[in-house]
Amino acid sequence: METVLSISNLTKHFGRIKAVNNLNLEVKAGQVFGMLGPNGSGKTTTLGMLMSVVNPTSGTYSWFGETPSHHVRKKIGAVLEHPIFYPYLNGQKNLELNCMIKQCDPASIPRVLELVELTERRNDKYRTYSLGMKQRLAIASALLNDPTVLILDEPTNGLDPMGIAEIRELIRKIAVQGKTIILASHLLDEVQKVCTHFAVLKKGSLIHTGPVDEVGKGTDTVEVNADVSNLNEILLSFAGTSSINRENGSFQVSLRDGFKSKDLNQFLFEKGIVASHLVTKKKSLEKQFLEILAES
Repeated sequence: METVLSISNLTKHFGRIKAVNNLNLEVKAGQVFGMLGPNGSGKTTTLGMLMSVVNPTSGTYSWFGETPSHHVRKKIGAVLEHPIFYPYLNGQKNLELNCMIKQCDPASIPRVLELVELTERRNDKYRTYSLGMKQRLAIASALLNDPTVLILDEPTNGLDPMGIAEIRELIRKIAVQGKTIILASHLLDEVQKVCTHFAVLKKGSLIHTGPVDEVGKGTDTVEVNADVSNLNEILLSFAGTSSINRENGSFQVSLRDGFKSKDLNQFLFEKGIVASHLVTKKKSLEKQFLEILAES
């Protein structure tokens, strides 16, 4: 798979503050790559350097195996901060102005408006748009020159639940078209729902990177309930039990490596117990994220 972005020892200091510290990352073609971290972790500074808005203190990065240049940047669309549109112009006119600035063909405007579902509102003034619509217009603007890579900085920040859902669905639609997407977020749920890969930053340093679908791999936790008075003792007697917690009226059984929920179910069945509730719980990205931060 082609490497779209390669970052080597990228560092940015603001005086004594190490905003980004020796960052090493690779993003492959077609990935939806989430840069995850609390506020102040260096996500926005990193994106600023990648877009040549912020000068690195040291380190290098390359796009498509090339050093940054005007030719390379034309392959990248970005929504870094609150976009600037003219409130008294409609969506169509604002995009026409953006085409003039970017020197791209205005024939692409109907396509991007359709993609972000603003065709019917294209003749309405920008100031009448909801926050979610404004964000969708910004993404449309970033897609005008049909870039290979789309960069989004906190794309759902400040949106209501419906606006968040709309942006997530839009990101999925763009990804299906084969574009590589890099997004920064402090929202774990956002990254888990739309990203294929993610990196965790803490105080400017990379502390974890990997595929999102590997979250939760490892030892299983099984939530169990049964109409038996001594269920706790019975579960403890199972050879695959590592530990047990009581939570919300159910027993949370952490299994040893090599044991699965079906083994526990078989064990209970052999003891004449039919579980009224037995569910394998995947470790959420939130839990893994907190564990990663605690370990670093």
